[in-house]
Amino acid sequence: MQAQATSFSLPFRFPSLRQLGLARKLAVLFAAIALLAGCSTTETLTVAQPAAAPEKYSAIVVDASNGRTLYQAYATAPRYPASLTKMMTLYLTFEALQQGKVSKTTLIPVSSNAASQPPSKLGFRRGEQIELEAAIRALATKSANDVAVAVGEYLGGTEEAFAARMTAKARQLGMINTVFRNASGLPDPQQHTTARDMAVLGMALRKHFPQNYYYFAATDFNFRGKRVRGHNDLLGRVNGVDGIKTGYIRASGFNIVTSVNADGRKLIIVVMGGDTARKRNAHVEELIVRYMPRAAGGSMAYQTAPAAPAAPMPVVAATPMPTMGAMPMQDTAAAPVPMAEVQ
Repeated sequence: MQAQATSFSLPFRFPSLRQLGLARKLAVLFAAIALLAGCSTTETLTVAQPAAAPEKYSAIVVDASNGRTLYQAYATAPRYPASLTKMMTLYLTFEALQQGKVSKTTLIPVSSNAASQPPSKLGFRRGEQIELEAAIRALATKSANDVAVAVGEYLGGTEEAFAARMTAKARQLGMINTVFRNASGLPDPQQHTTARDMAVLGMALRKHFPQNYYYFAATDFNFRGKRVRGHNDLLGRVNGVDGIKTGYIRASGFNIVTSVNADGRKLIIVVMGGDTARKRNAHVEELIVRYMPRAAGGSMAYQTAPAAPAAPMPVVAATPMPTMGAMPMQDTAAAPVPMAEVQ
């Protein structure tokens, strides 16, 4: 939105010199010269209009040691999660493992609905099966949509029922502005979240399932004799990055939830709405460099590998926006657990 200008004119009508005495003539003449030298006959006032929030961009940086928000930009604005949705699919999968309802060798059948999902996918056919261990890797690394639907149908009976459970779990964790409609994150106009809610989910995954958190740090995995590469280019390249998930659909732009753990400092960084994956990643690196030194703990200066030569996404404010304070989160027993307790 461009600034609007409001203009008005100041008309001046000088008296006739013949109507004035010599002294008054000189006074008026000198006054007119001074007036013309000091201003114009038209003065323009420019009133800056507040900038509109970007359609897709939002971000938040949270100190994972105490839950303090270090930076936020449109952190509670509704956004499409895209494949960040699979973080909740994995949360419920880890919960089922923890409760003994499934094991890592459980075979997950692939329905025709699951097999028909668009990429990213592993390309299963109807009637095939995948072990849950491989399914977890496919979700965390490849972001396979066919596997997400298969897991959702197995754990929930139907994908729709599983999505309802996902939303219920989101509320239990304190994700008050999130609604899930499917297990994959594929486009659905009623599926939405916020950067803040995704930070809550990232914190919950690390706190509640530390024994399974290593899946998010994998850059690839082997499946049926082939190496399947992941989408998170920050892994293995930026010091301390150990997850979590990327996502993209056209309506959302390029999203990412990043976990950083280095020298006793821990951050959760969410960036949504990047124009490209490269610009999104460069912006995440910028936020890591800026806010890692401000995180609690640690005794050494944080160092990161050089950022890729790409222009970063614009930071909305030159200085950090006001913090929201520690964000509440609830554990699986629904008792309030402040983020400050997350280790």
